[in-house]
Amino acid sequence: MSQKDRPRRNFYGRLKGKTLKASQRTYLAEDLAHLSPGPVSWEENPERVPLDLAVRFGGKPVWLEIGFGGGEHLVHQAAGNPDTAIIGAEPYINGVAMLLGKIRRAAVSNLAVHPGDARDLFDVLPGASIDRAFLLYPDPWPKTRHHRRRFVTAEHLEPLARVLRPGAIFRVATDIEDYVRQTLEEVPRHGFEWLAERPGDWRVPWEDWIPTRYEQKALREGRTPHYLTFRRT
Repeated sequence: MSQKDRPRRNFYGRLKGKTLKASQRTYLAEDLAHLSPGPVSWEENPERVPLDLAVRFGGKPVWLEIGFGGGEHLVHQAAGNPDTAIIGAEPYINGVAMLLGKIRRAAVSNLAVHPGDARDLFDVLPGASIDRAFLLYPDPWPKTRHHRRRFVTAEHLEPLARVLRPGAIFRVATDIEDYVRQTLEEVPRHGFEWLAERPGDWRVPWEDWIPTRYEQKALREGRTPHYLTFRRT
């Protein structure tokens, strides 16, 4: 595959918000490059050569967080699992800058950051190379005509299933009832098994969970979080 074969992908959502603080601009300038998982963008990897994760992460198991928001969960998992490497993908540059500040303060070194569309990262991740994936409070796109923009569609789930090893865990957290419905309809169609056996399995947070700012907002506004756990078959 080369630049001429590059798929046409519409990106939905914000890439940048309010003006970055001076410290955040410093984080981006000084830290982002060395936190790269490898050549992901089409400009730096037009032939879509797969990343060498064994070299990049020293043979550690690799996890993936898709859309890490402000990065609190990503840093929490990295700190709690030092023998695991975690890649975070997030196109919103303000969120990336927030994450970099958290990484400095937590002094964690077992993670990598892709400041862009997860679909570009899927292109270059080797098959069956990821041991766990997280999709936490994704953009709900509440209007019916926008549901095709949600992550839980074939455009995203098919490449996600390709890069997850058999038996890998995929966690989804959302406070939007209709997103729960679509997730439970679509994810099992693409090579996943829902692991819930009782209501507590989707009502109670995972044992290693840390509430994100999006979850705290949902609770303040009276919405109920759901915690869905799937296994790659």
